[in-house]
Amino acid sequence: MKNYSFLILLLVAMLFSCKEKSKESESKPEIKKEMTAKEILGNPDYLAISYGGYRHVDHSIEPTLDELKDDMKLLSAMGIRILRTYKVHLPHASNVLKAISELKKEDPSFEMYVMLGAWIDCKNAWTELEPIHNEESERNAVEIEEVVRLANQYPDIVKVIAVGNEAMVKWAASYYVEPWVILKWVKHLQNLKKEGELSKNLWITSSDDFSSWGGGDTEYHTEDLTKLIKAVDYVSMHTYPYHNTHYNPAFWGVPEVEEQLSELEKIDNAMLRARDFAMNQYKEVSKYVKSIDSSKTIHIGETGWATTSNGFYGDKGSRATDEYKEASFFNLIREWTNEESISCFYFEAFNEQWKDSKNSKGSENHFGLITIDGKAKYALWDSVDKGTFKGLTRNGNPITKTYNGDKEAMMKSVLVPKIKE
Repeated sequence: MKNYSFLILLLVAMLFSCKEKSKESESKPEIKKEMTAKEILGNPDYLAISYGGYRHVDHSIEPTLDELKDDMKLLSAMGIRILRTYKVHLPHASNVLKAISELKKEDPSFEMYVMLGAWIDCKNAWTELEPIHNEESERNAVEIEEVVRLANQYPDIVKVIAVGNEAMVKWAASYYVEPWVILKWVKHLQNLKKEGELSKNLWITSSDDFSSWGGGDTEYHTEDLTKLIKAVDYVSMHTYPYHNTHYNPAFWGVPEVEEQLSELEKIDNAMLRARDFAMNQYKEVSKYVKSIDSSKTIHIGETGWATTSNGFYGDKGSRATDEYKEASFFNLIREWTNEESISCFYFEAFNEQWKDSKNSKGSENHFGLITIDGKAKYALWDSVDKGTFKGLTRNGNPITKTYNGDKEAMMKSVLVPKIKE
């Protein structure tokens, strides 16, 4: 009888222990499996975005760690799981990594990864001297050294290094470099991976205009570009139908066969053509890249649509700019890229007013999906309605809708593209 009593007590103790462990495991946040670039890029469950947290016209005023954490929480709520930064010679990128790291310590289930950019310039870039495009800035080596340091400090967060941003396209006249410069640093980083000084799972790319990757003018079809395509882990290309509404407007405007449509139908059709323009540039890059290396994947490092312009894209220009068109482009691009397993680092998360600091209504200041003070533009009104941003703030403000959510008022700012001549 004593043996039976002992066994009963033992069973009760084991059951109690199992229940306690079950409760304990329920209370602990789930720790996500660490993902690699290969698993993230092209995965629609890991949406991508371009990110800058600067709030002020004065670019020297850095966002605080708390401000960056607020932004990370907002991006996470939007389903963003990987973001892109551009340079490391200012504290912004390292502070973003620190903010993410601290959020992960506070909540092990928090998941955010980074495509870390190294800014690349030619000699004399951004000076009064004539740029020398076939020589590089001495600063480039320091930039690369810093991205290596940060990638090793935060290997759980940094999954991609991008060498240069629009650094090879010739319209970047003040700073562009020849492809051999990008190739040099890509090969350097790939060698560090081989030597075990960087994670073998870290992917190396360069993020540049579609033409720089061979999708446009044949002047870019050089031997060094061929070598670069073979050297990167994937190609990160930019496509901007928005800018092309001015510079290459054949797809834009209202054709004669659509003149009898309603104003909204004219706009919607124009936005479908804008989406198709981006798709075609992607196809042209893919065609060229795969003619060199059929195994190479191509993702979109940037595309976006501004909501304010007093220049080429406003009412006296291409009439491309407003919140309705931004929302349309955002939704069309996300739908296409998700279906095709293409990562799209949509440009951009938040407005930044330093980009055109002398012109508050310049389009470069208004590509964000959310304003500086925390108003969600029309593209995200549905998210506000769903409670996506409940309890979250930006600059101390809850996330509310632009135009106070009055669609009729918003639509008054929407312009129909001009009739094609």
